[in-house]
Amino acid sequence: MTPPLVTFTGVVHPWMCDVMGHMNVRFYASIFDDANFQLVGHLAGLEGAEDKTRGWVDVRSETEYRHEVKAGALITVRSHVVKIGRSSITLEQVMSGSLDGALHAINRAVTVRFDLVARTSVELEAATRGRAEALLLAG
Repeated sequence: MTPPLVTFTGVVHPWMCDVMGHMNVRFYASIFDDANFQLVGHLAGLEGAEDKTRGWVDVRSETEYRHEVKAGALITVRSHVVKIGRSSITLEQVMSGSLDGALHAINRAVTVRFDLVARTSVELEAATRGRAEALLLAG
């Protein structure tokens, strides 16, 4: 089993914080979305990136907020696969403090391999499935 993939590193800027002084929910969503793009890019590989007839569609996303994030915090998102279906992958993304390791949030999402022409789900390619299996977190 491969360890979780680092899919995002960054800093929380003051303009990302709300009136209560912590990062606003909208920025968690964008950070997890960027991390998702990184993960599915690694899963699809170069051949998947070059295929303009197929893409990915998120059909579910759920975030659990564990510890507030304040301006100036350095954060890292690590991602792994938790389930592989016929055409879908369930992934989990864990946001933590880059320096202190504090757990800030966990996002679990289901993304589906999608035919952009037919506008329907398609079976995962064998190479994509193999890369997903390498990132599958046991248990």
